[in-house]
Formats: sequence, structure tokens, C-alpha cells
Amino acid sequence: MDIENNEQYVNYFDASILDYKEGTAYFEEKLPEVTKAYMKFTEHCFEPGKLNQKEKQLIALGISVYAQDEYCIMYHTKGAVEHGATEEEIAETIGVCAALGGGAAFAQGVTLAMETYHHYANEAH
Repeated sequence: MDIENNEQYVNYFDASILDYKEGTAYFEEKLPEVTKAYMKFTEHCFEPGKLNQKEKQLIALGISVYAQDEYCIMYHTKGAVEHGATEEEIAETIGVCAALGGGAAFAQGVTLAMETYHHYANEAH
């Protein structure tokens, strides 16, 4: 697939998120109604309610770490940073995941999630 809108691969994190977005666009060409319904559903799930968007991103990050879903780990760490999550909040999320998910969750959290956090937190400053 070609990179749309002349976006450049800046780094691993942005490239991975772009890969997900390109895959979604491609899938939408094949199954437009399924993709649109899924995207609409997930957008509504992340709207602020009793939980704010940062809390929802942290929950999604925790589930992503537990499931060892690398794309979602990066995507939801970035989302958490964009909604004001601190390094301590990311670390506590990883700690809870490790308590339930053991070594595999701990490994994904202390590497990929924390590296993604540092990338996007530093980018914001």
C-alpha cells in the first residue's frame, strides 16, 4: 500500500500507527459497511462520559498490554499522552496489567508502552 497524503515515515511509532490506518483504509474498500460500523462504535466508546478520555485510553492501553497487541499498545499510549496521561499513570496501568497478565504483560509494558510514552511525551514538549 502507498503512503497516503505524502506522509513520511518519521519513526517506528508513527510508522506503525500509519500502517494501522492504511490497513483500515484498505479494509474499508473491501468491507465498507463493516469498517464504518466498527469505527463508529469505537469512536462512541471513547467519547467522554462518566470516565474521561484519558481514563478510557488507559483502560484500552491496559487491555492492549494484556493482549500483547503491539499496534494497540502504541495507539492507546499515544492517545493517553494526548489526553494528558503522565508517566506515572502509564506505569500504574502497566503494573495492574502485570498483576493479571504476568511476565508477558510486564515485558510489553516496560518496553513498548514505556518507549511509546517517552516518544509522544517528548514530542509534546
